[in-house]
Amino acid sequence: MLPAKNTEELLHLIECENLYEHLIEQLNKDFQLANVTVSFEIAILPVQLKKQLFEVLLNLITKQYDDYLNLLYRIDVPESELAKLKQDNLTTNIEEITYLVLKREYQKVWFKHNFDKI
Repeated sequence: MLPAKNTEELLHLIECENLYEHLIEQLNKDFQLANVTVSFEIAILPVQLKKQLFEVLLNLITKQYDDYLNLLYRIDVPESELAKLKQDNLTTNIEEITYLVLKREYQKVWFKHNFDKI
């Protein structure tokens, strides 16, 4: 598992490791468990996934904040990472939160893929 510095690098890494479909499945599972009625198509392109996830998070933050917090808890996004966000720009923050969500989901998928075989 290599570190990626931004969402584009992370999605490229996930594709290279052939874990992209598993990532979508994990996202859908966690959204369902958090009672957020959003589902991502398995065939969605990475650029579209990033955009759609950004829009979903923006909607949750601005209109359903409790659901947003529940989703982050379900996904297990580290609070320490969220605390590092500056409060200045909502768009920049949501871009960073999108990255954190995808990064955490990738970690889950990567560990499952690499250690379920043991």
